[in-house]
Formats: sequence, structure tokens, C-alpha cells
Amino acid sequence: MAKAFTASLTGTSLEWYDFAVYSAASALVFGKLFFPSGDPLTGTLLAFSTYAVGYVSRPLGGFVFGRLGDVIGRKRVLVATLVLVGVATFLIGCLPTHAVAGPIAPALLVLLRFAQGVGVGGEWGGAVLLTSEFGSTRQRGFWASAAQVGPPAGNLMANGALAALGAMLTEEQFLSYGWRIAFLLSGVLVAFGLWIRTHLEETPVFKAVEAGGERPEAPVREVFAQQRRPLAAAILSRVAPDVLYAMFTVFVLTYVTEKLGMAQGEALTAVLIGSGLQIFLIPLAGALSDRWNRRRMYLTGAVAAGVWPFVFFPLAETRSWGLLVLGVVGALVIHSMLYGPQAAFVAEQFSPRLRYTGSSLAYTLAGVIGGAVAPLIFTALLGTFGTWLPLAVYLVITAVLTVSGVLLGRDADHDEDEAYTKLLDERSEEVRGAKAAAGGAH
Repeated sequence: MAKAFTASLTGTSLEWYDFAVYSAASALVFGKLFFPSGDPLTGTLLAFSTYAVGYVSRPLGGFVFGRLGDVIGRKRVLVATLVLVGVATFLIGCLPTHAVAGPIAPALLVLLRFAQGVGVGGEWGGAVLLTSEFGSTRQRGFWASAAQVGPPAGNLMANGALAALGAMLTEEQFLSYGWRIAFLLSGVLVAFGLWIRTHLEETPVFKAVEAGGERPEAPVREVFAQQRRPLAAAILSRVAPDVLYAMFTVFVLTYVTEKLGMAQGEALTAVLIGSGLQIFLIPLAGALSDRWNRRRMYLTGAVAAGVWPFVFFPLAETRSWGLLVLGVVGALVIHSMLYGPQAAFVAEQFSPRLRYTGSSLAYTLAGVIGGAVAPLIFTALLGTFGTWLPLAVYLVITAVLTVSGVLLGRDADHDEDEAYTKLLDERSEEVRGAKAAAGGAH
């Protein structure tokens, strides 16, 4: 369990470092370097379009890698996704800018962002199962939260790297080469993650599915044909957390610097503090959901997500750094209430033999309607209305969608997984008995 927890946590953290460093760079530098425009808001809008590509491409990763995870196993797929994301991120750090290569530069940026999204789309479902299928089903909220710590940990590393580079370099040096260092570091981080993942065993649940001859031949088709309600519940349950996270770790950097006129470092530090706290809050929320009803806890978080924007924006409008930190931290505490139990909740909607495919599809399709378009919608709403109220209303709408998804979902069926592991024990006993009999006959 310790090895599986570490592998899930480090792998997703490294992949989300790659994803998050791109997200932060979209808000801070890509608009200037790859999408030059006379209007800074337009350049940022175009940069966020490439940010969205990483979400739009996730379903492809969910379809391809999710299917493979249910057919060939969790471990092999997780090695492949880590390599894909790491290589794409490293290459982004080597790209020429628009000033050097013209329109080829943003085209290559979009292509590599697409590859990042494919890898992340196949990563999450497997990382969740890596721990939740090793541990007790009655502690799934805590063990599955290892994968959920990846985004804030990766975000912390990414923003920390960018903040450190921004502090050590002048703005001109940072725009010239400093931002590239954060992307090139991905090569070292991914090598470490691969070393951990290649030393893993396959999960007991997949071994049991394999031993029972229940591996699906067409898992994607089966999910859409037989698991439509679980899929809808899992997708909708993810919308509000995705949009909330996009607001308070990505778009908040643009809002604070361009709308409020505060320093870039102040915005990054606020996000860093909130992300640092989430590393502890997410496992705590996952563990609490094992003790209390997971759906009820999720509903509480979704309602809070719809209310908090009406607290945050008035705090931010004061332009006080302390109140800005309070607003960001409060939002990420609420996000932790949702994100901690989320992995377990989504996995529990699907049967074990279709769990990688179902979880991956739910995760990636939710990203398209949630996190992918959120920064674009935030930017467009702010540019059109010039005030925070439409942004808050948008967050309320996503909270309502998530509440409906949780109500559609089901509670955990602990007997289901236990039956599979019991089958594996029985098959293992049969094999040992057969070997013993063969040895005695010999």
C-alpha cells in the first residue's frame, strides 16, 4: 500500500507539474511570446485557448488508455502516460517563439499541449485505481486521494518554480529564457517518476478480473451501453471542482494582475499558500468521507462552491494581499472538500471490470465541459462586463450541475470489490494446490 500510494502520488504530481506549469505560463507569458497582440486581454484569451486544448484532448486519452487499462492492466498504462506528458512538456521548453518562427511556433505549442492532454486523460483513472484497488474498500476515500494530491502538489511545484525564477531574473530575462527552465526540469522529474512506477505490481482487483476471465473486449462500448447513469453522475460531479480549480489557480493570476493591478508575485504566492494547504487537506477530506457519507459530504462542498465567489471577489476588490490570500485559501479548502472524496466517488460508480474505462471517460469528458472552457469563459465574461458578478454566476451554475450529478450517483458497494479479491484468493489457492499435487506426483 505504501509503495502504491507513493507511486500514485509522485506520478500524478509530476504529470500535474507539467500540466500546471503550462497553465501558469498561459496566464503569465504565452500571450506575449506566442500570441502577440496590441490588446493584452486578447493575447491572454488566445493563450487560454491552447490551455483548453489540453482538456479537449483528454477524452482521446481516456478512450485509448482507459480501454487499455481494463484490458492489459493498470501498471503498463501508467508508465506510458507518464512518458507522453513528460516528453511533451520538455519539448515545449525548447520551442521557438512567434518572433522567431512566426505562426509555426503557436502551432507547435498547440500540438504539444494536445499531447499533454492525451497523457493526462489516461493518467487519472489508473492512478486512482492504483491505490484504491490495493487498499480496503472501506478506506477508499483516503487511499484514492493520493491521485488527488497530484494537482495541488504539481501546481505548488510549478508555481514555485516560476515564482523563484521570476524573483531571480528580471522581467526581460524571464520572458527571454527563464520560463523555459521550468519546462526543461520536467525531464528530471519524469525520470524519477518512471523509476518508481516500473517497480510496481499489478492491482489485486485487476488480477482477479483477469483470473476470472472477465476482462472486457470492448470496454468503451460497454460503458456507454450499460453504465450510462453512472457515467452521467461521475461527469457532472466533476464540473464544479474543475471550474473552481481553474478559477482559483489559473484565472486568478490574470484577474489579480490585469484587473486589480496587483503584482504578479502577490497572486502567485496566494496560489502557492492555498496549494500547499491542499496537500494536507485533500487526504484529510478523503479520510473523512470514509467515516461520513461520501455523497453528503460532496453535496456540502458543491453548495459551498456556489456561495464562496460572493465572498472572494469583494475580498479581492480591496486589493489587500492578506484578504486575497484568505479568499484563495477559502476557495481551495472548499475544493479540497470536493476533490478529496472525488476519486473514490467516481470509481465507485463503475463495476471493477469497467472501472478504468468508466473513470477515465468521466474524468476527461467532464474536463471538456468544465476546466477546458472555464478560463476562456472567465476571460470573455470579464472582457464583456468588466465586473466579477457574471463570473460568480457562472460558478453557481457549475455548482448546480455537480449537485445534480451527486444525486444521480450511488453509494459505495463494498461487497463488489471484496467478491473480486475473494475470487483471486480462491484461484491462487487452486494454483498452489495444483502445483503441490504435481510436485507430489513427481
